[in-house]
Amino acid sequence: MRDRIWYLVPVILFLVLSLGFVRALWPGHDPHELPSALIDKEAPAFSMATLDGGRLDRASLKTGPVVVNFFASWCIPCQEEQPVLMRLAGESHVTIYGIDYKDTAEKASALLADQGNPYVVVGLDKDGQVGLDFGVYGVPETYVIDGSGHIRKRFVGPLSDEQADQELLPLLKSLGAKS
Repeated sequence: MRDRIWYLVPVILFLVLSLGFVRALWPGHDPHELPSALIDKEAPAFSMATLDGGRLDRASLKTGPVVVNFFASWCIPCQEEQPVLMRLAGESHVTIYGIDYKDTAEKASALLADQGNPYVVVGLDKDGQVGLDFGVYGVPETYVIDGSGHIRKRFVGPLSDEQADQELLPLLKSLGAKS
């Protein structure tokens, strides 16, 4: 009898895996959505040098709803996202802060000179510590931060025009951004 129980183990494992696959394929489940423990919490405390020789810190983000975009010159999806950020900064008057993740100032400057600079300020996160504190999974990642400094939304991967128009801009407007 005891030996027959071992025959049930593969069946049980198959059923558990099947339930996981069904859940992943269920309508409304977005496989690109990575939960963040920081949603509705204050952005992590940080202070870093900027490309222009200044400082960027958490207090800088409390100027109203803002967007913080982690990017790098070596990141191909970041370069694909750049036109969307340029449009948002130009047409929609969105305040976007850039954080150059695990990169050099020279390479970031060259990228922004070549593709345009949508950022009001670019912080330099050379060792990736600020990204780690934010929970960055991989660049690009974009965060919406309200006027009190709380993280309201996280976008993983390159922003698309559709995401910007259907999710980002309405969220910013609901948080009091001027359009």
